[in-house]
Amino acid sequence: MPNFSQLFAGFGTIKAGVIGDLMLDTYLWGHVERISPEAPVPVVTLDNREYRIGGAGNVALNLAVLGAQVTTLSVLGRDADGETLEGLLENRGINVAYHVKSDTRITTNKARVMGRNQQMMRLDSETVRDLTRAEEDELLEHVRRYLESEQPQVMIFEDYNKGVLTDRVIRETLALCRQYEVITAVDPKRKNFFSYEGVTIFKPNLKEVREGLNILLDEVNLSALEGVHGMLAEKIQHKISLITLSEKGVFYHEGSYAAIISSHVRNIADVSGAGDTVIAVASLIYAKTRDAGLMAEVANIAGGLVCEEVGTAAISKERLLEECKVLLR
Repeated sequence: MPNFSQLFAGFGTIKAGVIGDLMLDTYLWGHVERISPEAPVPVVTLDNREYRIGGAGNVALNLAVLGAQVTTLSVLGRDADGETLEGLLENRGINVAYHVKSDTRITTNKARVMGRNQQMMRLDSETVRDLTRAEEDELLEHVRRYLESEQPQVMIFEDYNKGVLTDRVIRETLALCRQYEVITAVDPKRKNFFSYEGVTIFKPNLKEVREGLNILLDEVNLSALEGVHGMLAEKIQHKISLITLSEKGVFYHEGSYAAIISSHVRNIADVSGAGDTVIAVASLIYAKTRDAGLMAEVANIAGGLVCEEVGTAAISKERLLEECKVLLR
């Protein structure tokens, strides 16, 4: 195993782009003292409003916390929510210079009303149609300029089915990344599952694999997962499969090497955001080392660690380093 202190200290040399659906998460914290006279619903008296980075921004946040030089590429509405989101990203040292502002889309905002120590309601404001041809053109030009001027080591595609990652944007961005010799990684969704032809790291979870390939996959063992990798590779010609298996850990396949890496015992509080952490850590480790086995080992630890936190949370660099030193000797 490598010197993890030295490895983690080197994350600052990595430039990483994140392209996909950025979101603003709003939390409306309040307390409930009565039922409305207008309808049988609780009246929440608001005490506090909190804004957080969501969607593809959470992947960017994980990368930034680990020390990487991060840029987000996306399409936002020309609105107050977009300005708030960009401010949050900039406050975490994330470059927002390559965002497209649209007059026909709104920035995705998921507002959660919190009362009685639980989520009582969620209000989603968003545009989910695919980008127009003109918006695609502008975003792809931003991608080209980013790759040319910043020369990143890795580009991560983060799709939440909000319309930014169209088939054309995916394929042309991948082509540009190949031209500039940039590693690519994707956390796919079903809609464009097979659009990522030639991607370096393909990271679905087990449910997404079953849905994408339309298979049952009753037995989750090494032989079955190697078969899954073969089916995926036949369609998208990718280099590395990294499939998250929930409580069973992760599976990876590169070339002639394949393994299931078991999860470590954790006190699971919340699994939301774990996939964001896994792809961020995996991309960073692979960009730094080109070692798929080490990538899977560290990403597996990171995914487990973040599940101990309530709500979507970025990984702790110090805690991840400590765990790697203990568990990967």
